[in-house]
Amino acid sequence: MNSASTLSTVVASDGNNLAVQDWPLAPGKTLRGVVLLVHGLGEHVGRYDPVARHLNDWGFAVRGYDQYGHGESGGPRGGLPTDSRLLDDLAAMVDSTRVRMDPKTPLILLGHSMGGLVAARFVSLAMRPVQALVMSSPALDPGLNFVQKLLLAVLPKIAPNFRVGNALDPSLISHDPAVVAAYRVDKRVHDRISGRLGRFIADAGPATLALAATWKVPTLLLYAGADKLVNPAGSRAFAAAAPKQLVSARCFEALYHEIFNELKSEPVFAELKNWLDARF
Repeated sequence: MNSASTLSTVVASDGNNLAVQDWPLAPGKTLRGVVLLVHGLGEHVGRYDPVARHLNDWGFAVRGYDQYGHGESGGPRGGLPTDSRLLDDLAAMVDSTRVRMDPKTPLILLGHSMGGLVAARFVSLAMRPVQALVMSSPALDPGLNFVQKLLLAVLPKIAPNFRVGNALDPSLISHDPAVVAAYRVDKRVHDRISGRLGRFIADAGPATLALAATWKVPTLLLYAGADKLVNPAGSRAFAAAAPKQLVSARCFEALYHEIFNELKSEPVFAELKNWLDARF
């Protein structure tokens, strides 16, 4: 029996609230580590309840938050006030989470899509020490077309806060019709993206890939071979360049973008469990 999740807030550097959700372990269960969830573009951390429940079952307490401009957190939907805002917020979350933890307890980042990119960039810059990183379909290569590249070359300079539709097709997140239907009606999901946020995603991927060869944190990279929302080539390039003794990578060839929300997600969860069991 898992404990109920709890909601709270962390105040970011500019006074905006970040909505936080905790999934504590059931009483009497031995704590193996704390996992901090970082969600993707346009969504919110409440969508990660099934992931958190699995982690709880395996002995990991889970904490997640809605990123700036997402879910219940402050800021215009899809906006970004500074280039480093998402990284600064993750640093604030790591700090606030560490305060609640025994110093000997491992802290693991788990980021999906844009959240995977944010977490990876955070680790690549060594902004705070963490014991491990898990990336799920990270946006290391957002797969921009020529028109999108052109817009990102111009828009952030002249109108960095102008927000447009993110062109994400919900039918491509998962093969599970129930997941797609729930996403479409979710009031906390939005489709906005600003020029500055688009620029951050476009720049942070190549910058992270450039540092893959010097990676220093144990990392599990899980990605979808049939991903049509981010280009899996980014994950393949990272896996090829990173030190094999530190980075484990697994491609699920037939799956869509949200690998933990797929019809055949059991092998994904098994891969995550085996990797965590081997280290914690």
